[in-house]
Amino acid sequence: MPPEHKGCTSTVCKPKPQRKTDFGAYNPGGIAVDNGNIFSLPFTSGDASVVILPVPWEATVSYKTGAAAGPEALRLASLQVDLYDEDMGDIWQYGIYMPGHPADIYETGVHARVKAEKILGALARGEDCAAFSALYGDIEEHFDSMYARIEAETLDFLQRGKIVGLAGGDHSVTLGSLRAYAHQFGSFGILHIDAHADLRKAYEGFRYSHASIMHNALALPQVMRIVQVGVRDFCRDEAEAVSGSKDRIRLFSDRCLKKAQFSGKPWDAVCSEIVGSLPEFVYVSFDIDGLDPSLCPATGTPVPGGLSYAEAQFLLKKVTESGRKIIGFDLVEVAGGEQGSSWDANVGARLLYQLCGRAIISCA
Repeated sequence: MPPEHKGCTSTVCKPKPQRKTDFGAYNPGGIAVDNGNIFSLPFTSGDASVVILPVPWEATVSYKTGAAAGPEALRLASLQVDLYDEDMGDIWQYGIYMPGHPADIYETGVHARVKAEKILGALARGEDCAAFSALYGDIEEHFDSMYARIEAETLDFLQRGKIVGLAGGDHSVTLGSLRAYAHQFGSFGILHIDAHADLRKAYEGFRYSHASIMHNALALPQVMRIVQVGVRDFCRDEAEAVSGSKDRIRLFSDRCLKKAQFSGKPWDAVCSEIVGSLPEFVYVSFDIDGLDPSLCPATGTPVPGGLSYAEAQFLLKKVTESGRKIIGFDLVEVAGGEQGSSWDANVGARLLYQLCGRAIISCA
């Protein structure tokens, strides 16, 4: 059984998905009309059970860019997703809504990126990052602005009984949402699917780096445990962070997962062990590079190995079947724009639909 929930910090605790019944002339099996919403669905923020906040941000990415264009790429690709699901049925009827492109967040991220590139260029030349303390401070102010915006919007929707997801953007954006969930819930766990551990105290001098998101999540006392799945690229300091976490971090590395499967252990049994490590309330943080890179070749930091789409889908299903509640989620590092590919967005949009559906089922 999952650990006992410790109570909430708000009178509003669990999301309250509600199925809509009147859709007028809308035909989910017809041609998708680009109405500005994700999956071309006929919902608003008022009548949708799930609200997905787009966060077009990649201020401190360390390899390939394109994540800032991810939310729009996901929205456009979502128009090609058939909404009937073999397991979840017509789960779309509970409602999913994504607001329009937040130009102010994007512009703030661009300003931060220009400053970050000055530092990254200097580091590549072997210069000391200590010489850029003022620039680091400016960049952190941009992050603080973005985090405050995401935290406030997430908390507002949570208090209206919505399930809130994020569409990134690089993985650093997750912290704003996690802070809101920490306000709303007395305790919860994070199911972290990723190629990377993201446990560095800072990376390239940026303490809000995408490589530091889970280190920053641990600073929230409401985060009971982080269960990491598919990780296959991490440094010694991160390995020591796991071993020294007193079981607050559980690592199911890609190598360990493959060893179990190669030895004949069914994926069903592996997933049961993963899910058994989670508390009752679960936030899913899904970096698309947790999948095999053949499914996301344009993502910022691809690594060989990873989960198949079917394995990820099955794991999410096992979470809901266990009786745990997926209270929120994010999907990050989907590359869009010129750097992205239609394939990355195609896979990402379908994964996003799975996250929405499983969250609705678990909380309904």
